[in-house]
Amino acid sequence: MSTCVSCNQPLVLELEEEEDDYSMEASSSGKAPAAAPETVPDDLHLNCGCHFHWDCLLQAYQITQCPNCNKDITSTSSTGQQQVLCNLHNEGGLQENLDILPLLTEESYLRAYPEDRKCRAFLEFCREGDFKAVIEMLRDDDDEDEDEEMDTGEEGAAPQRKIGADELLRYQDPIGDMQSGLHAAVQAGSREVAWLLLLLASKLDLLEFPPEVFQEAEALGVMRDESEGKTDIRSLKDSNGKSAEDLAREVGGVWSDWIGKNRLTM
Repeated sequence: MSTCVSCNQPLVLELEEEEDDYSMEASSSGKAPAAAPETVPDDLHLNCGCHFHWDCLLQAYQITQCPNCNKDITSTSSTGQQQVLCNLHNEGGLQENLDILPLLTEESYLRAYPEDRKCRAFLEFCREGDFKAVIEMLRDDDDEDEDEEMDTGEEGAAPQRKIGADELLRYQDPIGDMQSGLHAAVQAGSREVAWLLLLLASKLDLLEFPPEVFQEAEALGVMRDESEGKTDIRSLKDSNGKSAEDLAREVGGVWSDWIGKNRLTM
């Protein structure tokens, strides 16, 4: 069996065994030998010929070069975009000619700015239209003790900067076309999340909001704070210069009756 060029271990991943009452009883009685650990493939084969475990590659990689043989692993797609193609064999099966450059770029950025993992998780919930998860993240920030020590992460690493609710609400993704949570909600077609973000991070007249928005926000314990000096989320534009309303025009559908009402732009 081939091995990972980084750790020299077989290209498999051991699954954690779930112990039930029977297996625990058999083990304690000494009547049954321990079963061999269950494994699944974990083989990332780069176009230079080197094989890695996925985690081993993430820990050692350079985005455009193989960390083992230093060969250039990039190529150009039919659309002229740079890509890093590989064959990935894991629990889900074999995926051939998979472009992992977006994942490598994201991991590189998050290693440099680990505090942004929380912000990007927030945007992902907005993209999924997961109203409850968005609320939970914002409430977690409100519940944290302001004097709590910052997480230092790995030993010797610089302390991670604390991300507050205001920054979460106005975060723009540097490796995701500078989209905001409002852009993400529009893309997801989630009016519920959009109303929530507008309530908490815009200066949109409160008379514009349906009564049920206030009722749900009050039930979940969130409400608009003082907005003086804070960026109105409607003013944020992505790297293509598009406001959330510009994106809503492209998406259409549920946003057709929002266009031109200054709900998604200023």
